[in-house]
Amino acid sequence: MAEVIIAAGSNLGAREEYLKKAGEFLKQLSIDSIRKSSVWESEPVGPAEYTFLNAVCIIQSDLTAPKLLSELKQFEVTLGRDPGSKKWGPRILDLDIITYNSLVIQMESLIIPHPEYHRRLFVLLPLQELLPGWVDPRTGTGIQKMIDESPGLEIEKTEHCW
Repeated sequence: MAEVIIAAGSNLGAREEYLKKAGEFLKQLSIDSIRKSSVWESEPVGPAEYTFLNAVCIIQSDLTAPKLLSELKQFEVTLGRDPGSKKWGPRILDLDIITYNSLVIQMESLIIPHPEYHRRLFVLLPLQELLPGWVDPRTGTGIQKMIDESPGLEIEKTEHCW
């Protein structure tokens, strides 16, 4: 069984509803109860023009990391995400594996820890809510230091639920 940290984000359509559907899907994937962060709203990174709702959860999975990634990407498509959409563009739902146990995985289709998360306050702040003493398994850097060194971003905790 693996403890997996997953980031979720949406900036198109019924954003809160998409996150709720993602939460239910992740609950079904997990072999134990899941832990979910608050929902945060942030400005987009890159060319997207609409703000994102973002959150992080921790699940327990018996799927391999590649199989879990496949399940996440298929669920995105099921909700209507275009798998060919441009990087950092608008999206109905984005689900990313941030960590899978403390493994470092380098494959063509999967890199864990996620290669961008340490520069993204919309992942770091929700993650810090759940695991305030968390340390990156690849670099040994603590979450507070990553937050302090992360590029500035307009972000705030919301009252939304997922």
